[in-house]
Amino acid sequence: MLIGMTSEPEQQIGVGTPDAFQRLWTPHRMAYIQGQDKPSGPGAEDGCPFCSIPAKSDEDGLVVARGEHVYAVLNLYPYNGGHLMVVPYRHVADYTELDGPETAELADFTKRAMAALRAASGAHGFNIGMNQGSVAGAGIAAHLHQHLVPRWGGDTNFMPVIGHTKVLPQLLGDTRTMLADAWPAG
Repeated sequence: MLIGMTSEPEQQIGVGTPDAFQRLWTPHRMAYIQGQDKPSGPGAEDGCPFCSIPAKSDEDGLVVARGEHVYAVLNLYPYNGGHLMVVPYRHVADYTELDGPETAELADFTKRAMAALRAASGAHGFNIGMNQGSVAGAGIAAHLHQHLVPRWGGDTNFMPVIGHTKVLPQLLGDTRTMLADAWPAG
C-alpha cells in the first residue's frame, strides 16, 4: 500500500458533491476529447492515423493482424476491452469506394477478429459497425474503419451507465498480444 493511502473511502472535500462514489480519473481520455492526433483535413497527408499506423511496428501501432488490403488494430479509445477496428490500407472515406478485394478481405478480417476475440476473451457477442461521415459519428470520417466491440453478459454495469466511464481490465499492449496470438490463420 502506498504511504498515506488507505483502503477506506474518503469523502470528497471541495469541488463536487459527496455522492458515496470514489472518483475514477481517466486523464488519458483528454487526448481524445481535445482531438490529439486527429487529422487536420480529409487527405491521407493531413495526419491520418490510419495511414500512419501501418508504418509502425505491430506493438507500437497496436496492430493485431495485417492482410494484403486491410489490417486489424486495437482502438486507442476503446468502448470495451478488445475493441478492434478493421481498416483498409487505402485512404478512402466511404464503404462504396472499396474495391472487390478490399471488401472481401474486410469481411474476412471481421470474421477472423470475431474468432480471435471469442478464443482470447470468451466474448458472448459483438457490436459491429461503421460510422459513415462525421454526422453519423465517425471520429475520423476521412478513412473508413469498421468497429468490432466484444460484449459479455452483464458488461453494462453501473460504471458506463451512471458514471459514463469504462473500466478496462487490461493494458492495450497486453490485449494486442493476446489477440494477435489468437488470430486465426487465413
